[in-house]
Amino acid sequence: MLSSGLDSVTSVAAVLEKTDIKMALIFSYGQRAVKREIQNSIKVCEHFGLEYRVLDITWMQEITNTSLVNTDTDVPKLSLEEISEDADPSITVESAKAVWVPNRNGILINIAAAYAESMDCDYVIVGFNKEEAVTFPDNSPEFITAIDDSLSYSTQNGVKVLAPLIGMDKKEIVARAIELKAPLEYSWSCYHGADVPCGECESCTRRRRAFEAAGAKDPLLVRLGKE
Repeated sequence: MLSSGLDSVTSVAAVLEKTDIKMALIFSYGQRAVKREIQNSIKVCEHFGLEYRVLDITWMQEITNTSLVNTDTDVPKLSLEEISEDADPSITVESAKAVWVPNRNGILINIAAAYAESMDCDYVIVGFNKEEAVTFPDNSPEFITAIDDSLSYSTQNGVKVLAPLIGMDKKEIVARAIELKAPLEYSWSCYHGADVPCGECESCTRRRRAFEAAGAKDPLLVRLGKE
Protein backbone atom coordinates (compact mmCIF):
# COMPACT_ATOMS: atom_id res chain seq x y z
CA MET A 1 0.00 0.00 0.00
CA LEU A 2 1.94 3.01 -1.28
CA SER A 3 0.85 6.57 -0.56
CA SER A 4 4.29 8.12 -1.25
CA GLY A 5 4.42 9.18 2.40
CA LEU A 6 7.62 9.02 4.43
CA ASP A 7 6.46 5.83 6.14
CA SER A 8 5.25 3.88 3.11
CA VAL A 9 8.36 4.72 1.05
CA THR A 10 10.63 3.64 3.89
CA SER A 11 8.58 0.46 4.36
CA VAL A 12 9.05 -0.46 0.70
CA ALA A 13 12.81 0.00 0.98
CA ALA A 14 12.96 -2.00 4.23
CA VAL A 15 10.98 -4.95 2.84
CA LEU A 16 12.91 -5.02 -0.44
CA GLU A 17 16.09 -5.50 1.58
CA LYS A 18 14.78 -8.94 2.60
CA THR A 19 12.26 -10.13 0.03
CA ASP A 20 10.39 -9.32 -3.18
CA ILE A 21 7.40 -7.05 -3.63
CA LYS A 22 5.04 -8.16 -6.39
CA MET A 23 3.01 -4.97 -6.76
CA ALA A 24 2.39 -1.54 -5.25
CA LEU A 25 -1.20 -0.37 -4.85
CA ILE A 26 -1.82 3.38 -4.99
CA PHE A 27 -5.27 4.49 -3.84
CA SER A 28 -7.32 7.46 -4.99
CA TYR A 29 -10.09 8.01 -2.44
CA GLY A 30 -10.69 11.72 -2.91
CA GLN A 31 -7.85 12.96 -0.71
CA ARG A 32 -6.63 16.54 -1.24
CA ALA A 33 -3.13 15.47 -2.27
CA VAL A 34 -4.23 12.66 -4.57
CA LYS A 35 -2.52 13.92 -7.75
CA ARG A 36 0.73 14.57 -5.91
CA GLU A 37 0.58 11.22 -4.11
CA ILE A 38 -0.02 9.31 -7.35
CA GLN A 39 2.72 11.20 -9.19
CA ASN A 40 5.28 10.66 -6.44
CA SER A 41 4.27 7.05 -5.80
CA ILE A 42 4.83 6.23 -9.46
CA LYS A 43 8.29 7.79 -9.24
CA VAL A 44 9.04 5.61 -6.21
CA CYS A 45 7.87 2.53 -8.14
CA GLU A 46 10.04 3.48 -11.10
CA HIS A 47 13.01 3.93 -8.76
CA PHE A 48 12.59 0.38 -7.41
CA GLY A 49 11.36 -1.18 -10.64
CA LEU A 50 8.00 -2.13 -9.10
CA GLU A 51 4.81 -2.95 -10.94
CA TYR A 52 1.93 -0.81 -9.68
CA ARG A 53 -1.79 -0.20 -9.94
CA VAL A 54 -3.68 3.04 -9.27
CA LEU A 55 -7.06 2.11 -7.80
CA ASP A 56 -10.01 4.49 -7.98
CA ILE A 57 -12.20 4.25 -4.88
CA THR A 58 -13.44 7.82 -4.95
CA TRP A 59 -16.86 6.64 -3.79
CA MET A 60 -15.34 7.18 -0.34
CA GLN A 61 -15.80 10.92 -0.88
CA GLU A 62 -19.53 10.39 -0.44
CA ILE A 63 -19.09 9.17 3.13
CA THR A 64 -16.20 11.41 4.21
CA ASN A 65 -16.81 14.88 5.63
CA THR A 66 -13.44 15.51 7.25
CA SER A 67 -10.88 17.99 5.96
CA LEU A 68 -8.55 15.43 4.33
CA VAL A 69 -11.23 15.06 1.65
CA ASN A 70 -13.70 17.91 2.15
CA THR A 71 -12.09 21.07 0.75
CA ASP A 72 -14.77 23.23 2.37
CA THR A 73 -13.23 22.37 5.75
CA ASP A 74 -9.83 23.68 6.86
CA VAL A 75 -7.01 21.25 7.58
CA PRO A 76 -5.65 21.92 11.10
CA LYS A 77 -2.29 23.66 11.37
CA LEU A 78 -0.04 22.47 14.18
CA SER A 79 3.24 23.89 15.47
CA LEU A 80 6.20 21.93 16.82
CA GLU A 81 5.16 22.95 20.32
CA GLU A 82 1.65 21.56 19.82
CA ILE A 83 2.95 18.08 18.92
CA SER A 84 5.57 17.99 21.68
CA GLU A 85 5.37 15.51 24.56
CA ASP A 86 4.52 18.36 26.92
CA ALA A 87 1.60 19.64 24.84
CA ASP A 88 -2.06 19.14 25.65
CA PRO A 89 -2.85 15.71 24.10
CA SER A 90 -6.32 16.88 23.11
CA ILE A 91 -4.73 19.06 20.40
CA THR A 92 -3.44 16.10 18.38
CA VAL A 93 -6.57 14.06 19.16
CA GLU A 94 -8.73 16.79 17.61
CA SER A 95 -6.34 17.12 14.66
CA ALA A 96 -6.62 13.39 14.01
CA LYS A 97 -10.41 13.61 14.08
CA ALA A 98 -10.28 16.43 11.53
CA VAL A 99 -8.51 14.24 8.94
CA TRP A 100 -10.11 10.89 9.77
CA VAL A 101 -11.53 8.95 6.82
CA PRO A 102 -14.13 6.32 7.85
CA ASN A 103 -12.53 2.86 8.05
CA ARG A 104 -9.91 3.87 5.50
CA ASN A 105 -7.17 1.47 6.52
CA GLY A 106 -9.65 -1.35 6.99
CA ILE A 107 -10.99 -0.85 3.47
CA LEU A 108 -7.58 -0.44 1.84
CA ILE A 109 -6.09 -3.46 3.57
CA ASN A 110 -8.99 -5.68 2.55
CA ILE A 111 -8.67 -4.56 -1.08
CA ALA A 112 -4.92 -5.14 -0.94
CA ALA A 113 -5.47 -8.55 0.67
CA ALA A 114 -7.69 -9.57 -2.24
CA TYR A 115 -4.87 -8.68 -4.63
CA ALA A 116 -2.38 -10.50 -2.41
CA GLU A 117 -4.43 -13.70 -2.32
CA SER A 118 -5.00 -13.64 -6.08
CA MET A 119 -1.25 -13.22 -6.65
CA ASP A 120 -0.31 -15.84 -4.03
CA CYS A 121 1.43 -13.23 -1.87
CA ASP A 122 1.86 -13.68 1.87
CA TYR A 123 1.68 -10.07 3.02
CA VAL A 124 0.14 -6.66 2.61
CA ILE A 125 2.83 -4.09 3.44
CA VAL A 126 1.84 -0.95 5.37
CA GLY A 127 3.66 2.05 6.82
CA PHE A 128 2.10 1.94 10.30
CA ASN A 129 4.32 3.32 13.06
CA LYS A 130 4.46 3.95 16.80
CA GLU A 131 4.12 7.74 16.58
CA GLU A 132 0.88 7.84 14.57
CA ALA A 133 -0.64 4.92 16.49
CA VAL A 134 -1.05 7.28 19.46
CA THR A 135 -3.90 9.16 17.76
CA PHE A 136 -4.79 6.80 14.90
CA PRO A 137 -5.85 3.43 16.36
CA ASP A 138 -5.84 1.87 12.88
CA ASN A 139 -2.05 2.26 12.87
CA SER A 140 -1.57 0.20 16.03
CA PRO A 141 -0.24 -3.32 16.70
CA GLU A 142 -3.65 -4.19 18.14
CA PHE A 143 -5.33 -3.30 14.84
CA ILE A 144 -2.84 -5.45 12.91
CA THR A 145 -3.57 -8.40 15.20
CA ALA A 146 -7.31 -7.93 14.75
CA ILE A 147 -7.22 -7.59 10.97
CA ASP A 148 -4.80 -10.54 10.62
CA ASP A 149 -7.38 -12.60 12.49
CA SER A 150 -10.09 -11.39 10.10
CA LEU A 151 -7.95 -12.13 7.03
CA SER A 152 -7.34 -15.68 8.27
CA TYR A 153 -11.05 -16.23 7.54
CA SER A 154 -11.42 -14.08 4.41
CA THR A 155 -8.34 -15.24 2.47
CA GLN A 156 -7.59 -18.87 1.68
CA ASN A 157 -3.84 -18.42 2.00
CA GLY A 158 -4.03 -16.45 5.27
CA VAL A 159 -2.68 -13.10 4.08
CA LYS A 160 -1.15 -11.06 6.90
CA VAL A 161 -0.24 -7.40 7.40
CA LEU A 162 3.48 -6.60 7.47
CA ALA A 163 4.41 -3.33 9.19
CA PRO A 164 8.21 -3.05 9.28
CA LEU A 165 8.14 0.34 11.06
CA ILE A 166 5.55 -0.48 13.72
CA GLY A 167 7.94 0.06 16.63
CA MET A 168 9.50 3.29 15.31
CA ASP A 169 8.79 6.98 15.69
CA LYS A 170 9.32 9.44 12.83
CA LYS A 171 12.91 10.27 13.82
CA GLU A 172 13.81 6.58 13.75
CA ILE A 173 12.02 6.18 10.42
CA VAL A 174 14.05 9.00 8.87
CA ALA A 175 17.27 7.42 10.18
CA ARG A 176 16.24 4.04 8.77
CA ALA A 177 15.31 5.58 5.41
CA ILE A 178 18.70 7.27 5.15
CA GLU A 179 20.42 4.00 6.02
CA LEU A 180 18.43 2.23 3.28
CA LYS A 181 18.98 5.04 0.77
CA ALA A 182 15.20 5.20 0.29
CA PRO A 183 14.15 7.74 -2.39
CA LEU A 184 12.74 10.28 0.07
CA GLU A 185 13.13 12.98 -2.57
CA TYR A 186 9.90 11.55 -4.01
CA SER A 187 8.09 11.09 -0.70
CA TRP A 188 5.09 13.35 -0.02
CA SER A 189 3.68 13.76 3.49
CA CYS A 190 1.65 16.96 3.17
CA TYR A 191 -2.14 16.73 3.40
CA HIS A 192 -2.31 19.28 0.59
CA GLY A 193 -1.31 18.75 -3.04
CA ALA A 194 0.32 22.04 -3.99
CA ASP A 195 3.68 22.36 -5.77
CA VAL A 196 5.46 22.40 -2.41
CA PRO A 197 4.44 21.06 1.02
CA CYS A 198 2.47 23.52 3.17
CA GLY A 199 4.82 23.06 6.12
CA GLU A 200 1.96 23.68 8.57
CA CYS A 201 -0.34 20.65 8.65
CA GLU A 202 0.34 18.05 11.33
CA SER A 203 1.92 15.64 8.84
CA CYS A 204 4.35 18.31 7.59
CA THR A 205 5.19 19.36 11.15
CA ARG A 206 5.92 15.80 12.26
CA ARG A 207 8.08 15.29 9.19
CA ARG A 208 10.04 18.49 9.87
CA ARG A 209 10.58 17.53 13.51
CA ALA A 210 11.84 14.09 12.45
CA PHE A 211 14.42 15.43 10.01
CA GLU A 212 15.59 18.08 12.48
CA ALA A 213 15.93 15.45 15.22
CA ALA A 214 17.87 13.21 12.85
CA GLY A 215 20.15 16.11 11.90
CA ALA A 216 19.37 15.67 8.22
CA LYS A 217 18.00 17.81 5.39
CA ASP A 218 14.70 16.77 3.87
CA PRO A 219 15.55 15.39 0.37
CA LEU A 220 12.14 16.43 -0.98
CA LEU A 221 12.68 20.07 0.01
CA VAL A 222 16.22 19.92 -1.38
CA ARG A 223 14.87 18.63 -4.71
CA LEU A 224 12.25 21.39 -4.76
CA GLY A 225 14.86 24.04 -3.93
CA LYS A 226 13.26 24.86 -0.57
CA GLU A 227 16.13 23.77 1.67
